[in-house]
Amino acid sequence: MDYFDIYEKLTDEDLDIKRAAHTFAEEVVRPASRRLDAMSPEEGIAEDSPLWDFLKTAYELGYHTILLPEEYGGLGLSPHQINLIFEEIAWGGAGLGTLIAASCVPFFAACLTADDELIEEFVIPFCSCRDGSIRGCWAITEPDHGSDYFGCEDFFRNPDIRNNVQARLEGDEWVINGQKSAWVSGGTIATHALLFCQVDPSLGMAGGGICICPLDRDGVSRGKPLAKMGCRDLNQGEIYFDDVRIPKRYMFCEPDYYPEMLELILSSANAALGIGVVGIARAAFEEALQYARERVQGGAPIIEHRSVRQRLFQMFAKVEACRALSRSVIDLNLNISPPLPEYSLASKTFCTQLAFEVASEAMQILGGYGLTEEGFVEKLFRDARSAMIGDGNNEVLQAYGGKVLAEEYPRRMEDYF
Repeated sequence: MDYFDIYEKLTDEDLDIKRAAHTFAEEVVRPASRRLDAMSPEEGIAEDSPLWDFLKTAYELGYHTILLPEEYGGLGLSPHQINLIFEEIAWGGAGLGTLIAASCVPFFAACLTADDELIEEFVIPFCSCRDGSIRGCWAITEPDHGSDYFGCEDFFRNPDIRNNVQARLEGDEWVINGQKSAWVSGGTIATHALLFCQVDPSLGMAGGGICICPLDRDGVSRGKPLAKMGCRDLNQGEIYFDDVRIPKRYMFCEPDYYPEMLELILSSANAALGIGVVGIARAAFEEALQYARERVQGGAPIIEHRSVRQRLFQMFAKVEACRALSRSVIDLNLNISPPLPEYSLASKTFCTQLAFEVASEAMQILGGYGLTEEGFVEKLFRDARSAMIGDGNNEVLQAYGGKVLAEEYPRRMEDYF
C-alpha cells in the first residue's frame, strides 16, 4: 500500500529513490524476510538460504553503501534520502534492513577517519563489491557489557570494570583476546568487524579503542547463530578472539578521543533504528487497515464500526509522529558534528515504543488471525518488541538522555549552525 507523504519538498529524485526502494522491499526483502523468519538460525545461513539472494540483489543495487560518500563509490545520498530508503527496506523486513546497515558500519567508520590507507584498503573494495562477499558487522556488545557502553552512570570510568575484549600493543601489531556476545548483527557471516575493545585498562570502559578487524585472521572463531523471538531474519552470533593480530594502523581510535567517537557512532545507530521502526509501524498499520476493510462482523466490514475507526486513526497518528521525529533527527545528526545524542535517543526510544503499540493494536484488530504464524502481523509484533531492546534497552537510553539534558541542555543554536 502506497502512502501520502506530507513532506512537500520531496524532489523528483527523492520520489524515484523511494519508489525503487519500495519495489525492492516488496519484491525482494519481504519475501526473503518471511521465509527466513520461518527457518532455524542455521538454515538461515545455509548455502541455499534466501539470505544470499537477498544480499546479492541489495549489493547489486548499491544499498550496502547507503551511508557512504559518492567519492569512494557509495550512493552519496542526502540524510533525507537515506531515511526514505531505510524506511522502505524496514517495511519489507526490519531484520534484513538492520543487516544491511550493520554491514556498512566498519566502512562508514573508516570514512570518518579520513585515513587514506584505510579507505583504500577497506572502503573502496566494499563499495565495489556487488555479490555480497564483503560484509561488515558492529562488534560492540559483550557477554558482560551492553548498557555499560552508554556511560550514563559513574561506572563508565571505573578501572575495575573493563571490556571482555582486550587489546595490547606488541611492536607494530595489536594482539586481541576476548569475546563479543551473541547479539552482534551479522556476527557469524561478516568478513570485517568494527571492533570495540579495551586499550587502557586503567580508565575502565572509557579506556577503549576502535579498530577494523578482518575476520579471516588467525585466532578468530564464531559461535552458532542466535535463535531469538524477534527479527529472526537478522543473523546474529558470537565472535571469539584468541591472540588475533592486526596492524597497528587498524586501531584508528584510542582512549584520548574514544568517548567522542563512541557517542558519534551510538548516535548514528540510534537515529537509524528510529527510522527502521517506522517501517514496522507502517506495515502493521497497513495490515490492520486492509483487514478492517475486508473482515465482516455484524453484517458489515469492521471498519464501519466506530471503535475500529478510532483505533485505526490513533495508529495512523503514531506512524506519522514516528516518521516526523525520525526524519528530523537523521537530518540533524548527519549534518552536524558532533551529533546531539539526546535527539537520537529520543527518536529511538519514542519510535520503538509507538511502533510496538501500533503492532500490538494491529494484532488486536486482527483478533485470532493476528496470533497465527500464517498472518504477517504476528511477525511485526515480535520485531517491534525486539526493537525496544536492540541498540540499547529503552530505559537505559532514557537514563543516558536524562544525563545529557542535566549536564548540557539547553543547547545554543549558534554553536551548531
